[in-house]
Amino acid sequence: MNYRHAYHAGNPADCVKHALLVLLLRALSAKPKPLFVLDTHAGIGAYDLTSIEAGKTGEWRAGIGRLRQTTPPALADFMALTGTAEHYPGSPALARALLRPQDRLALCELHPDDAVTLKRRFARDPQVHIHRRDGYEALTALLPPPERRALVLIDPPFEKTDEFETLAAALQAAHRKFPTGVYAAWYPVKHRAPVRHFIADIQARGIADIITCEILFREPLDPARLNGCGVLIVNPPYNFEATAAPVLEALRATLAEPDGTSRITRIADA
Repeated sequence: MNYRHAYHAGNPADCVKHALLVLLLRALSAKPKPLFVLDTHAGIGAYDLTSIEAGKTGEWRAGIGRLRQTTPPALADFMALTGTAEHYPGSPALARALLRPQDRLALCELHPDDAVTLKRRFARDPQVHIHRRDGYEALTALLPPPERRALVLIDPPFEKTDEFETLAAALQAAHRKFPTGVYAAWYPVKHRAPVRHFIADIQARGIADIITCEILFREPLDPARLNGCGVLIVNPPYNFEATAAPVLEALRATLAEPDGTSRITRIADA
């Protein structure tokens, strides 16, 4: 409840998450059938990089600030959607920009002030529905959707010590209700052990067809730092690994330190 993404918007982890989100939305929009997009931890939708909050951390300078200085060709689509130098789109703004007339977007935000801001931003948009509710609870409440096709973005703040376990259980519960949905779950990499345990937990739950797209900005030797991040994807679109590989590499080359790495790993077969 205390987490405010305005302090972190546009940082390197945001750029990784959102570049992959754009790829997923493009791939799923290739089919004409309607698509439901659910963002479980939406924030305020878009961010002012000149705000007091953004200025206190300056994290965006190592992320979107660096990408705007030199945009690799593989990131051209993502960068075209990121707006002006003073602003950065959150996942709601990116998803809304890529919605087609037949698609629908549901945004969940629990923080009372951020939920109000989100409602104001999309107040007159009939394709966007705002829910002030717990994002994990929304997974089972809003699925399966009438459209029968969905992309679900789960982007928790990871303030709680048991967030990895909560995320794994939530993915399993959502998958049981709607096994054909595409799920994209962001996670931090501070050091290797928690991520290994998370992957093993997911594998033990018996969910099929899963990949992880992961970037280390540096070797994860200091657990007090955000040393990298990943997006775990259930039911990735056809050929997504091949499409995502050059995007991840471009992000690594621009945002990571010399010892940084990127990789796509299949952790469960289809």
